[in-house]
Amino acid sequence: MTGTRVVALGHYQPAKVLTNDDLTAMVDTSDEWIRSRVGIETRHVAGPDEPVDELAAHAAAKALAAAGLTPADIDLVMVATSTAIDRSPNTAARVAARLGMASPAVIDVNVVCAGFTHALAMADHTVRAGAATRALVIGADKMADIVDWADRTTCVLVGDGAGAVVIEATGAGEEPGIGPVLWGSLPEMGHAVRIEGSPPRFAQEGQSVYRWATTQLPPIARKVCERAGVALDEIKAVVLHQANLRIIEPVAAKIGAVNAVIARDVIRSGNTSAASIPMALSKLVERGEIETGDPVLLFGFGGNLSYAGQVVRCP
Repeated sequence: MTGTRVVALGHYQPAKVLTNDDLTAMVDTSDEWIRSRVGIETRHVAGPDEPVDELAAHAAAKALAAAGLTPADIDLVMVATSTAIDRSPNTAARVAARLGMASPAVIDVNVVCAGFTHALAMADHTVRAGAATRALVIGADKMADIVDWADRTTCVLVGDGAGAVVIEATGAGEEPGIGPVLWGSLPEMGHAVRIEGSPPRFAQEGQSVYRWATTQLPPIARKVCERAGVALDEIKAVVLHQANLRIIEPVAAKIGAVNAVIARDVIRSGNTSAASIPMALSKLVERGEIETGDPVLLFGFGGNLSYAGQVVRCP
């Protein structure tokens, strides 16, 4: 078995921006109420003619271009999403078709907000085992389709978007660029974050999620770094699921990566579920806030009360 590495990233968000002031015309809320409770200022929202696979394909195309690769170079497409409306073709197959791929394996992964880090681990394992040579791993969600825009407790949180990475096997003697995953869940509390019904609607028990995230997750995230053999003071960035600024900041502080940049893309993008981690990571790279080879802690958490994290090296 060999190791793997991230070779390029890309992200995409719809053009329409929904501000907190815009939301005041839709529900009983205010800019101050939203900022003080969740730290979000704006979010991007896709239109009815922008399906989730289109968002995913845009991000994937950007990652391929950044890697200097063509769709023919990819033999595995893995998409983390919980907002695909149709069962078949799955989102990965539709992305592959949009990009003109020939015969990749196409797999969707639904672990909601922890979906991207689960999908990245699965793709890492697949390439390590020799079942694929190069993979596109995408997190994409269109939360606008599943939120009740009359419910101020949820509609103020969400946004739409996609982020993608290209991974490939490392060369002989090269250190792995994707560390071992640490993942799990709390099934008995799975009801705390839900997308249920027909039509499906997003709902959550905010206080339960907050307590779980801020008390139970920091020691697990520290163990992710231990498994990767990276000291906390060596971590250059912490990219948590962009759920809520009032969760991100205390969790990051308790992890204790004192020299790390903390991703706060939630302020501008809202909670984009499986898209949040790759999108935030891609933006950090694009802005030059982290450099090639820097170790970055990725940690997803949320629906099912699932979590998954790994340390990756910045491409």
